[in-house]
Amino acid sequence: MTFCIVSSKSLIPVKRFNLLYCFCISFKVRFVLLSSLVHRYHCYAELETSGLQSEGNVGTSGIDFKGESKPHHSLEFYKNLILKTSVQCPWAFRNCDLVAPDCFNDLTADSDLFLSLINSFRDRPKLMLMIFHCAVARKGYKPTEFIFCTVLGVLVQNGLMRSAYWVIERALDVDMHSIVDVLVDKYLSDDVSCEVMNLLLWVYTKKSENLKRCLSLLGKMLSNGYMPDVKNCNRILRMCRDENLAGKAREVYGLMLSIGIKPSIITYNTLLDSFCKEGNNFQQALDLWLEMQMMGCSLNDVAYNVLINGFSKNGKFQEARDLISEMLNKGLKVSAYTYNPLICGYCQKGMLVEAIGVGEEMELRGASPNVSTYNAIMHGFCKKGKVSFARQWIPIMLKRNVAMDIISYNTLIHGHCLMGDIKEALILLSDLLKGNLRPSAVTYNIIIDGIAKYGDFECAGQLKDEMISHGIAPDIFTYTILINGSYRTGNIAMAKALYGEMLKKNIEPDPCMYTTRIAGELKHGRRNVALTLQEEMLAKEFPPDIITYNVLVDGLAKLGNLKEAFNRFREMSRNGLYPDSITYTSLIHAHSDKGYLREARMLFKEMVSKGLIPTVVTYTVLIHAHAGEVSERYFAEMLEKGVLPNVITYNALINSLCKVRKLEEAYVVFSDMQSKGQYPNKYTYTIMINENCSIGNWQEALRLYMEMLGRGIQPDYCTHTALFKLRTDYELSVLRQLESIVSNAGEAAAEVIT
Repeated sequence: MTFCIVSSKSLIPVKRFNLLYCFCISFKVRFVLLSSLVHRYHCYAELETSGLQSEGNVGTSGIDFKGESKPHHSLEFYKNLILKTSVQCPWAFRNCDLVAPDCFNDLTADSDLFLSLINSFRDRPKLMLMIFHCAVARKGYKPTEFIFCTVLGVLVQNGLMRSAYWVIERALDVDMHSIVDVLVDKYLSDDVSCEVMNLLLWVYTKKSENLKRCLSLLGKMLSNGYMPDVKNCNRILRMCRDENLAGKAREVYGLMLSIGIKPSIITYNTLLDSFCKEGNNFQQALDLWLEMQMMGCSLNDVAYNVLINGFSKNGKFQEARDLISEMLNKGLKVSAYTYNPLICGYCQKGMLVEAIGVGEEMELRGASPNVSTYNAIMHGFCKKGKVSFARQWIPIMLKRNVAMDIISYNTLIHGHCLMGDIKEALILLSDLLKGNLRPSAVTYNIIIDGIAKYGDFECAGQLKDEMISHGIAPDIFTYTILINGSYRTGNIAMAKALYGEMLKKNIEPDPCMYTTRIAGELKHGRRNVALTLQEEMLAKEFPPDIITYNVLVDGLAKLGNLKEAFNRFREMSRNGLYPDSITYTSLIHAHSDKGYLREARMLFKEMVSKGLIPTVVTYTVLIHAHAGEVSERYFAEMLEKGVLPNVITYNALINSLCKVRKLEEAYVVFSDMQSKGQYPNKYTYTIMINENCSIGNWQEALRLYMEMLGRGIQPDYCTHTALFKLRTDYELSVLRQLESIVSNAGEAAAEVIT
């Protein structure tokens, strides 16, 4: 048993420890006494020096109890003992080690007695708090709801809110959420209960996972006539916003109005932000904006910035610019927070000229670009594959004393990885490690993803080991990337091993990981394994979302199991999910591959009738499946609806025209795609060469082949197979020339590789 004997004569008998006591006075040391010895002297000697009497005789050796058991002391005994100690040793209760253990154990073991003691010190709240602190610090001690509420009541009544906050945290540490029920049952006065519950609500709002508890407590307060603080309501609104629960935020706002809580500008700004975050609630944001104006709310720059952000995210750039003009007319301050959403919105749409123009405007208005401004512009260039242009902004940043942050590096690294330039991405990572910034798991995940896409798992694994050596633990995203790459290259064993490694590190799979594995297993024909994984998802209370269903529908359809794919398709609606354009495109593709073109067209009509917009993939699938006029009709429709074709779409159309010997029309498309900035690839040339060879137009086939090589496009086996259709003696001489060209091209390619 451990004691600190410093100056408190009330805690130990003086007669037996004079020398040791004097020694400890000087050095303030802690020493250990044998339990049997301490039992006689550790606490009860207080009676000898204070003159109090106990149920035993006080002698020179301490208290001589009658019988073998310890006496049961009264409230007065403990109260006087504590008062005496607090007078002689004011610091005694600041460290629970200074309080005699057995004596205090007896006290805390009796909840009713301890509660009475706490109540007896209501007029000395700080001393009461120290006693409580010593109690909760003792291992195994768990106060009751009534003790917590009593302590909280005293502290709140005396304005010791910081201490009350600490007590609430201790209550939550032991899951004592039931203190709410004690409070609503009028254990304390209404005013004090209301303050305690508001304080509890504040503590709950510190953690996002407590949203349900916040809403539950808010409901109990309202149903029992307690008024929540507007600040707490705002905090709950913020939690709803962060969890993308705009509907719930609207409910809380409605409750505030119904009980007469006047919204503040923070209330409105938080609600605006919540509605703007979810695109389908943007109209509610506009309605709220009008409501704010009607209520005479003083709109500040934050409110404008929030709505500008909403307009920008929804592609309403002109409306966003109009709001900026309105701000300037009202004399409100514009900043990078005003302009950055608009710049980011333009960059997301690939409108880089407009984005840079807004950047120039903001400087003219006195708003200095910050690192987020430059990150948005660099991201826009990287998305377009113009990483070199993105990097040109670095010296501009440095000239203006804007330092690159980790997002700047991640943006450029991602841009290089998208272009397949892993070497440059690794150089940036090296620069990052040499500088003051520390790479994050996101940094490594970006590069690992880039490497994994090229199937270099040895390098990806080394990078994973490197991130660990730098103290960065691989996360669920790291393993998802590696497992996805393993499936993509057909290495199922590697995917399984990585999954096992992840579980050993106590990283729990999330819905994205399950969906990745389901997609991988279906890709390799392992239907039963995929369905088992889906059942495991459900067992872990991960209901399948639209992405999971799309993976199942697509995977099952590609395995030729159209009936089961359709069952999943119908199951979505029953589970409250609605098929999107990806779902329909998967089914259209599967039916087209089976030759069920009528069913494919019916699915397309159903998709359009439900208001879904077909994507470029949808149209490409239909164009590829049909021939001639039907393909041309789908192509014309996609242009009419503003869906831009890509090189794969053009290839599908050219191929469909070649199927019905419409070579002239195919050449028109071939020329048109280049004028639209879509350049032919090896598949485009192979289709055209094949058709020319089929009709004996060997000169044109040779011209196309030479043009293909001249553009640096390497032919493949299919290209050569199409060329070698030539049969006549004269054509054989051409064939030899072609073989020579192919051979020379192969040697040149080998030299380049070497």
